[in-house]
Amino acid sequence: MQMIRCPHCGPREETEFHYGAAAGVAYPDRPAELDDTDWAHYLFFRPNPKGSLTERWCHTAGCRQWFTVERDTRTYAFAGEPVPSRHAAGAPDSPADPAPGASR
Repeated sequence: MQMIRCPHCGPREETEFHYGAAAGVAYPDRPAELDDTDWAHYLFFRPNPKGSLTERWCHTAGCRQWFTVERDTRTYAFAGEPVPSRHAAGAPDSPADPAPGASR
């Protein structure tokens, strides 16, 4: 069983967490105005790089808080310290939580 480090609760089994999204993906300004093709592109068409990727995860079976962390897509290994959300909602695409190193 892989362990994932929650910035609020410490290391926990991976079954306690759910993947949210790639970090830094902006939610559409007016989602109701998107046609089906544009909405499908937003939801399903993402780069799938080999290597390090910044992602949003939620500790759903624990504190229910969102955090951002780096994960290697080739090995599934998590790297570095997870960064907790800076707001209560912690939505995966919230502009309040850009990817680490991203400029505002």
